Amino acid sequence: MTTNDERRTTNNARSSARGFTLLFASLVASLLLAVGITIFDITLKEIILASAARDSTYAIYTADTGIECAFYWDFKNGGASGSAFATSSASSQAATITCNNQTINLTAAPNSVVKTSSAATTTFSLTMTPKSYCATVTVAKWGNPTNTTIVSHGYNTCDVNDPHRIERALQANY
Repeated sequence: MTTNDERRTTNNARSSARGFTLLFASLVASLLLAVGITIFDITLKEIILASAARDSTYAIYTADTGIECAFYWDFKNGGASGSAFATSSASSQAATITCNNQTINLTAAPNSVVKTSSAATTTFSLTMTPKSYCATVTVAKWGNPTNTTIVSHGYNTCDVNDPHRIERALQANY
């Protein structure tokens, strides 16, 4: 037979074991929650980094498309008929070109690419579809023999107010 003292000692041991089990379970749950939150935070940062890299790629490819369009129209008409772009600051060549299935009217721009008063500067913009990627291309020609500088700025979005807008630029001199 067990005495009342023995029963109390056994109940106290069980009660203390239950308290330890509850404490241990809380500790393990807290540790797993901390690990889960850390993994979620790392994953979120990786997603943000990957989307920035993707948008940067879109911007650089858009700039490359713009500069290739300028190369095509400069070299296509570079024979006897001359360039599609103005070749002197006095010329006001009103030409149209077609790139990416868009008819583009060429316009004169301020001499922002080449800092010389004799430079003929032409600018045009492209919009890539189905997404809204944009490129702004400036072609400057000056000197004899003719020197050419083409600067193409590509954007991952045409929305100038988008806080995630990324710009990449390419320049060619020949």
